[in-house]
Amino acid sequence: MDSPGYNCFVDKDKMNASIQDLGPKELNCTELQELKQLARQGYWAQSHDLRGKVYQRLIRDIPCRTVTPDASVYSDIVGKIVGKHSSSSLPLPEFVDNTQVPIYCLNTRGEGAVRKILLCIANQFPDISFCPALPAVVALLLHYSIDEAECFEKACRILACNDPSKKLIDQSFLAFESSCMTFGDLVNKYCQAAHKLMVAVSEDVLQVYSDWQRWLFGELPLNYFARVFDVFLVEGYKVLYRVALAILKFFHKVRAGQPLESDNVKQDIRIFVKDIAKTVSPEKLLEKAFAIRLFSRKEIQLLQMANEKALKQKGITVKQKRQFVHLAVHAENFHSEIVSVKEMRDIWSWIPERFALCQPLLLFSSLQHGYSLTRFYFQCEGHEPTLLLIKTTKKEVCGAYLSTDWSERNKFGGKLSFFGTGECFVFRLQPEVQRYEWVVIKHPELTRPTSFKSSEAAAASSFLSHSISPEPADRLSPFLAARHFNLPSKTESMFMAGGNDCLIIGGGGGQALYIDGDLNRGRTGHCDTFNNQPLCSENFLISAVEAWGFQDPDTQ
Repeated sequence: MDSPGYNCFVDKDKMNASIQDLGPKELNCTELQELKQLARQGYWAQSHDLRGKVYQRLIRDIPCRTVTPDASVYSDIVGKIVGKHSSSSLPLPEFVDNTQVPIYCLNTRGEGAVRKILLCIANQFPDISFCPALPAVVALLLHYSIDEAECFEKACRILACNDPSKKLIDQSFLAFESSCMTFGDLVNKYCQAAHKLMVAVSEDVLQVYSDWQRWLFGELPLNYFARVFDVFLVEGYKVLYRVALAILKFFHKVRAGQPLESDNVKQDIRIFVKDIAKTVSPEKLLEKAFAIRLFSRKEIQLLQMANEKALKQKGITVKQKRQFVHLAVHAENFHSEIVSVKEMRDIWSWIPERFALCQPLLLFSSLQHGYSLTRFYFQCEGHEPTLLLIKTTKKEVCGAYLSTDWSERNKFGGKLSFFGTGECFVFRLQPEVQRYEWVVIKHPELTRPTSFKSSEAAAASSFLSHSISPEPADRLSPFLAARHFNLPSKTESMFMAGGNDCLIIGGGGGQALYIDGDLNRGRTGHCDTFNNQPLCSENFLISAVEAWGFQDPDTQ
């Protein structure tokens, strides 16, 4: 390690033990695709000098605000801000939320330098209100900076990025919390086995997922975090989701057969991440991360926008105690003729996070309101989304999560037509639990996203592409609205339909659920929309039907 920066701030013995300096010394690549490939392969991971040069180049190329603090600014302000305080006793800015500064391989001088840089950043970025990831970023950058001023400039460029398509670090509680909600949604879709375990052992499953950034920015060992950061600087925020999902998959694989205490699962994951070298190498972690076929960056941005909007509507813009998923279904005031409290909690863990903040509200019960589809529509209209529960005379239980207001059926002039979005899903609870999502989620190769402008994204339709007049999706996540996809046929987007004589969920080659107008008889089978098995006996008699809405706790 010849760089004077390493000698100043880094414990050389620890650094050499962590990363052997055996790699290439130059990088001549200029094409983005080649750079992505090299970053994923760890081309510069084994060379301190080369990684420092690559970081310098990648961060220099970040598009930033016109006025972005640089190294000279740091030199001007550091003495005034730090004063005569000892570096080790300097307080951390409030926006790091009491986050501990990761030591990595820093020496005592390096640990103090991180605090000085963070305070100077707080001085220059008064708009940052919540950024617990920043101490880890500064601590890492200090390993690859000649001095404090250079490290300060690099961190400032990352924070000052003004490319709307290249999100880097959350800088407000609203952005952080919506990212946590988005991660929860992604876990629900891509790590269902791990999600099932988390729901089983944790009373506050969303609180567990709200820790996901800490896994990366703090608990990961230096050589793992640096590998993630290599790719992050090239590819952006989506990489963080990928790696956190991979961590959860490995945690589930290791711990699935072992007892987990519900009070300790959050801490258990932190310990697992800290000791991840016992389980998987950095290369295998990234390999698993990039094997996950996530939605496109644009679609994830739309989901993040929808979660952020839901938080704003609930007034959650600054840090406060949050209503978690298991607390939304209270045993003392929940009663259903079809499902138990535990079963309803399981269903609640499947729904999009922005609605998991709400509490279940009984809209329709056949035992209370009668066996009438007309009355069902009357009770459900004006509520979005809704949850349909069915109990057969054989005591089988199945149902569907339906993303769109049933009043949409009136827009087709009395003709039975499908509507809804890809957030719909069907499920069975008895005799065994099984959920079936939109087929495109599991098989994205069926389609590719269409190109659409950001203005369209902001006002994305909650209707299907064949609807007459698209309206803004104020209430729904637009990221799975079918008009954003080139589908091979309409059968993959037949989510829900309702007429005077029947109600249908899923279509194409069959129906996931068909219920007659008297709510007496039904049938179920495979359909193209959800690629599902029959949800109960293929032809069944109905014992009870319920429809549930989602009530904001603040409106009670």
